[in-house]
Amino acid sequence: MAYVIAEPCVDVKDRACVAECPVDCIYEGKRTLYINPSECVDCHACEPVCPVEAIFFEEDLPQPWAHYVSVNAEYFEPSSQEGPAGAPRGDHPLVVALPPQSHPKKRISVFTARKEEAADADLWFPF
Repeated sequence: MAYVIAEPCVDVKDRACVAECPVDCIYEGKRTLYINPSECVDCHACEPVCPVEAIFFEEDLPQPWAHYVSVNAEYFEPSSQEGPAGAPRGDHPLVVALPPQSHPKKRISVFTARKEEAADADLWFPF
């Protein structure tokens, strides 16, 4: 089993997970990031730092994104690593076919503000 990066990462690529990964198993495509399932050691370091909540344990993927298990695995197959004339491939064909994803900054900043508010909350004195 391994962790999987799903659709919320497309066109965001925050890269906080790359910095946290102790085995460097997260790779960058043109529009999204991919976790190599043969290198992932299931350490859970990447999941909590993802600001768009795109990283899931393979068995915990929401049903609409269940196909991202194969998307991540197929990205690392030797036959699919090269494009025409030996050029590196940018993304999995499913990701390439997706329309541009809009992730408003406001949604990401609201997530961050709520996280900061929770950290600053004084649990001894409820409001």
